Amino acid sequence: MAADEPVPAGADPWLALARHTPARIALGRVGASLPSAEVLRFGLAHAQARDAVHRALDLAACAGALAAATGLPAQVVQSQAPDRATYLRRPDLGRRLAPAHAATLAMASPPPDLAVIVADGLSALAVEAHALPLLVRLRRALADLHWAPLVVAGQGRVALGDEIGERLGARLALILIGERPGLSSPDSLGAYLTYAPRPGRSDAERNCVSNIRPAGLDYPRAAHTLAWLVREALQRRVTGVALKDESALRLLDGAAAAPDAEAD
Repeated sequence: MAADEPVPAGADPWLALARHTPARIALGRVGASLPSAEVLRFGLAHAQARDAVHRALDLAACAGALAAATGLPAQVVQSQAPDRATYLRRPDLGRRLAPAHAATLAMASPPPDLAVIVADGLSALAVEAHALPLLVRLRRALADLHWAPLVVAGQGRVALGDEIGERLGARLALILIGERPGLSSPDSLGAYLTYAPRPGRSDAERNCVSNIRPAGLDYPRAAHTLAWLVREALQRRVTGVALKDESALRLLDGAAAAPDAEAD
């Protein structure tokens, strides 16, 4: 049924809502059970979510592609989690750099405004699909800032960006990371921004932009929101609960340019 078609008389009223969401509503039933087709769709979605969690990110290929697209050097690091199984069991190890890799990060001079870290997180699929087109737009929107070299991190959690940002001497750390897959979104990318990054920062001290993907928050609007947050964070010297996202208000009152709608 097309989104603009009326709901037939006597049909399940939930059908009208089902057109506008990937949530599992108005699935129908056969006796006391779900239709076989819906059971199979659920099984497929569950398998896709599990595959996304266990999928390995080709770190070197990712770093090469990002460097070529942005014009920034990129290096690869690893967290203290030695493998995927350990990473999933020990979130704490994903929050700190392996000592050998920590030693490869040098403080830049002058201190960069922004350090961008790309980490596999819980969905390498999200990073493979969305990190590059988002970062290209963000690089264009923030071309006047001083960027640190890009860092691609394996077996990384959100807080890993704090240590990397501190070691690079950056005023802001932005980590793009694969989010925990859902049954309708195995490829959702998240972005976390932290002012004055250092180990021990709490989630309340970060701004999060989540569900970045074409079927969620698309690249132009995600890049616009992140660019606004970066500039405001540098000006106000805060992130997290002290910095509310008002980027949409700027669009409404004409104080900011509309997001770039061009495709890469």
